[in-house]
Amino acid sequence: MADSRFEVLSEQILPPDRIFSPFLPKVLNLTQRVIALIVIPTDLKKGYLFMKKIIFITALCSLFLLSACSAPRLNIFDTTPNPLREFTLEGKGQNKILIIPINGMISDSPKQGLFDTSPSVVEQVVVQLNKAQNDSSIKAVLLKVNSSGGTITASDLLYHEILSYKVKTGNKISVVMMDLAASGAYYLSLPADMIIAHPTTITGSVGVIFMRPKTVGLMSKIGLGVEINKFGQNKDMGSPFRESNEEEKILMQKTVDTFGNRFINLVQKHRNLDEQALKEVSTARVFVADDALRLKLIDKIGYISDAVKETKTIAGLPDDARVVIYRRKDVPEDNYYRAAASGTANFSLINVAVPEIFNIKAGFYYLWPGAIIND
Repeated sequence: MADSRFEVLSEQILPPDRIFSPFLPKVLNLTQRVIALIVIPTDLKKGYLFMKKIIFITALCSLFLLSACSAPRLNIFDTTPNPLREFTLEGKGQNKILIIPINGMISDSPKQGLFDTSPSVVEQVVVQLNKAQNDSSIKAVLLKVNSSGGTITASDLLYHEILSYKVKTGNKISVVMMDLAASGAYYLSLPADMIIAHPTTITGSVGVIFMRPKTVGLMSKIGLGVEINKFGQNKDMGSPFRESNEEEKILMQKTVDTFGNRFINLVQKHRNLDEQALKEVSTARVFVADDALRLKLIDKIGYISDAVKETKTIAGLPDDARVVIYRRKDVPEDNYYRAAASGTANFSLINVAVPEIFNIKAGFYYLWPGAIIND
């Protein structure tokens, strides 16, 4: 019996009388111009390079032709998301535990790709919490966190939304940390009733960092300057076009300290650390799981399966409670380790994500910079 997925796909292929896309003449015209610029070489080595160029051009044209000859599900520029749907990972009971993954840079700005944008981490999490709030059979939420942090506002927004969900529903919240749950990722985990770290998790980094570029040295080398008229003595404080004076450095440090103290006070409020542990955590260094457990930043060390069991225990759920996740499309052989509902449901021939490091702007962050390139 044929796979139903292929039957659905075959129905979406356009008939022969519509196979040529409006973009096809433009693509062919562009290809002809590129080929016309190539001088056919005579020696063998140059001929080999020439053939590589022809193959590359042919492959590129084929890619555009494939996207042009198919229905919207194969359109490389189609970014319309499907509605969230619930899928069961395990269990058959009536009551449910919802897993919500939180991955990458924590931001309330959409993620920019080369061809499309995807919802921000804040939007992804909040839309799932809102959906869960309307389902009385969901008795607990397990946050699967893998992030080095993010902007201070986005981290605080998620902290607020998670805490509000907990208060409104009375449901239990638990966190399982994966590779990273540092800085802002730890910040948003604080409302949890149970925090479990993977044996190889890195967490901590309880602090704030103010990052901004400085172009003074480069500008002086190329003889470029910026003239500024301002109203207010400190209007251009933090400008990348000049060095900060001592007064400005003091004022900026006060701002950083304000955000840092807010973070450490919330840690103390939720985790009730002793004086020595609080002093060590306040250095803003990162900790491996064993050290985090010693300092009481986390409650236990274990795996996702352990986190599911602990969540059932604290929520008073039976062993057959269902573990569910929200996605925008069905995934064969689904399991705990797949990412969640962030992407669109449409197949893309080109899926090129821009590294998060290129989306970082000047500002205040609850972020561990040591892992920023990996988000």
